[in-house]
Amino acid sequence: MARQGEAVYTAQGCHGCHTIGKAGTPIATDLTRIGTKYSEGYLRSWLADPSRQKPTAHMPRIALTDAEIQALAAYLGSLR
Repeated sequence: MARQGEAVYTAQGCHGCHTIGKAGTPIATDLTRIGTKYSEGYLRSWLADPSRQKPTAHMPRIALTDAEIQALAAYLGSLR
């Protein structure tokens, strides 16, 4: 599931705003160790609707299927 999520991360261009390690653009949160900070469940909720979790969020709501959200949350949750 995490590998599928990594593919979603790449396909959606998340690296255009986020970094993982030294790859990406440091505009938004560094996701290198995001899995140590948030649970996979929280990440799923965030990905479904960022402004619902944090009304002042700059991250836009991205058109993702439920399967893509689950996979991407699994990938991000694995980053430790």
